Amino acid sequence: MSNISLIIEERPHDIGNFMVGRLLPFRGKRTVGPFIFLDHMGPACMGEYQNIDVPPHPHIGLSTLTYLFEGSIMHRDSLGVEMEIKPGQVNWMTAGKGIVHSERTPEYLRASDKMLHGLQIWVAMPKGLEDMDPSFYHASEDVIPTWENDGVAYKLIAGTAFGHKSPVPVYSKLFLLELKSTNEKTIKIGHELFGEVAMYILEGSIENQGISYEPKRILVAKQDELCEFTIKENTSIYIFGGEPFPEERFIYWNFVSSSKETIDEAKIKWQEQTFPKIPGETEFVPLPT
Repeated sequence: MSNISLIIEERPHDIGNFMVGRLLPFRGKRTVGPFIFLDHMGPACMGEYQNIDVPPHPHIGLSTLTYLFEGSIMHRDSLGVEMEIKPGQVNWMTAGKGIVHSERTPEYLRASDKMLHGLQIWVAMPKGLEDMDPSFYHASEDVIPTWENDGVAYKLIAGTAFGHKSPVPVYSKLFLLELKSTNEKTIKIGHELFGEVAMYILEGSIENQGISYEPKRILVAKQDELCEFTIKENTSIYIFGGEPFPEERFIYWNFVSSSKETIDEAKIKWQEQTFPKIPGETEFVPLPT
């Protein structure tokens, strides 16, 4: 990696009845390109009657990306979408001016042993689109671009890179790449990337300038490219980033905006429960105090 400027370790964070590894935001690095939030969920072995139940909660000014390695989550939202996400698929929910969603273990898995492992990501929206209408997009595994180069398997989960384009409807210049290798290989891909760049090591390790880096951490590049690194055998990494926005983004709870006033308005709307409702759901997560 070109002059690693920062190493971010996972920090445990409770999201209700489930612990995750929080990676972004970080006090020393709030964003990487438009990526503003990254949680590593699991891997968690959940016993009988242990389930994910995140009640209805709101978002503004961002898109959420859910990508699973194991398990299943049922997504429901105020647009009326009800979609189960499984490993290798992508759920991309654009909040825009406001959306409400819940995330739960599907009904057919609730009384059985199960695994859950994946990534939850927030991508900030360009200032001119922060107030757009909300939308939802689901990508099945077979439409995500995949290819192999020198024995390394590549997958473009979102954005553009290497002459490929993911069907996920992003709103700014970005990329989220998965690289997997069963053998040790030298990777040189700096010329394919742009903007700010970071690498998340899921499993295995990589080596750069004689230093080995282990899983559950983000390596942030000082310059706007990854020059060269060695991916070790049986390693999975995620390289992400893109062009940063010129304006600062503010975060409060699930709200992201270039305007503090917009966030304050969203707080009042949620307290007064004037956000749109999810059909068939009545409970909600209270605004944090």
